[in-house]
Amino acid sequence: MHSDNRSPLALKLAAFGGLVFLLAPIALIFLYAFSTEEKSFQWPPPGYTLKWIGVTLGRADVWEAMALSVKVAAISTTLALILGTLTAAAVARSKFFGRETISLLVILPIALPGIITGISLRSAFSLLDIPFSTWTIVLGHATFCIVIVYNNAVARFRRTSGALIDAAMDLGADGVQTFRLVILPNIATALLAGGMLAFALSFDEVIVTTFTAGNQTTLPIWMLEELVRPRQRPVTNVVAMAVVLVTVLPILAAYYLTKDGEHTAGSDK
Repeated sequence: MHSDNRSPLALKLAAFGGLVFLLAPIALIFLYAFSTEEKSFQWPPPGYTLKWIGVTLGRADVWEAMALSVKVAAISTTLALILGTLTAAAVARSKFFGRETISLLVILPIALPGIITGISLRSAFSLLDIPFSTWTIVLGHATFCIVIVYNNAVARFRRTSGALIDAAMDLGADGVQTFRLVILPNIATALLAGGMLAFALSFDEVIVTTFTAGNQTTLPIWMLEELVRPRQRPVTNVVAMAVVLVTVLPILAAYYLTKDGEHTAGSDK
């Protein structure tokens, strides 16, 4: 008997409507980045121009905010890759008292509202007399970046058969050789995907940054200030367009890197 797997028309229309609802505001950002009108949002835009890209590239404040965002995201991602991977290895490959509690505590920061994390960190920095700097922003971002890397790494560790590690040890490999030649090749794509996601989330984070940045200005904070006191509205849209691209591209890359990693490596050994 032939089975018709086609979706109902109503379901297709609902899915299309949901996509339009989600993507239409983003499309407007791209559209107004090329508008000839710089003081208001007219619909439709009175004309289109490429001049705002050049104006944005010439703004020193944009480059300073961009550099700080990239620096913070890079350092936060590096810390997350190290700490997240080590934590994932301990939770996935070892059995000890309180393992599930530790796993819960590791993922808790991403479940909490950003404003709670931000207030908590700001209070802690104040109590410890830690001056606000790039490193306080990094510490704030690392709280959720570690979770992203941990989730990717622990899932891949659990899909990697322990037989591979046992076989390497039986053949005379030491711990470093086993990690470099057996474990790392099996978890590399998961770590790369986790790092890309962590970088993207750190790059566009605004709530935690607001509480931990002090007087420093990352790109999302710069955008908020420009929306409150705009000088050239299209410049803000050009920057927002760049942030969307920088955020979306790593997420897409992470998706394609991890979609084929559902089998258990070494399960047939």
